[in-house]
Amino acid sequence: MTDLNSVTLIGRLTSDCNLAYTQSGMAINSFSIAVNRTRQSQNGKIDEVSYFEIKLFGKIAETLKPYLVKGKQIAVNGSLVQSRWEQDGQKRSKVEIIADNVQMLSPSNNQESQGQYQAPQGQYQGQPQSPQGQYQGQYYQAPQGQGGFPDDIPF
Repeated sequence: MTDLNSVTLIGRLTSDCNLAYTQSGMAINSFSIAVNRTRQSQNGKIDEVSYFEIKLFGKIAETLKPYLVKGKQIAVNGSLVQSRWEQDGQKRSKVEIIADNVQMLSPSNNQESQGQYQAPQGQYQGQPQSPQGQYQGQYYQAPQGQGGFPDDIPF
């Protein structure tokens, strides 16, 4: 049985994204989001913020650069990846989210703030993140009937 590594977050960008390229020319877009939550304590409700580092690869990383600006609300689907290393004799680790899907939730500058943001047509067309999947519209779609859901569900 395969383990599950999936995360979905909605939050706001803490700064403009950082687009860089590997030596082979692959685009890497790095950014972080703040996710707010409210919890109940003995003294009433307490607002808490968690910050998450996110990486986005390939053509989608380049395409989204102008839209990933500080304060924009986005939804991210992806998986967690832990890096481990040793620095100055200390063991260190870092957990990041490798994004498969990014959806813009904030309105664009030229739309009413109450309206829903509509990304330009074809914005996510390009190289898929997975050799088995492809981008369709705003979302990354895994192929159907090739070991993925829903075709192989026996009930």
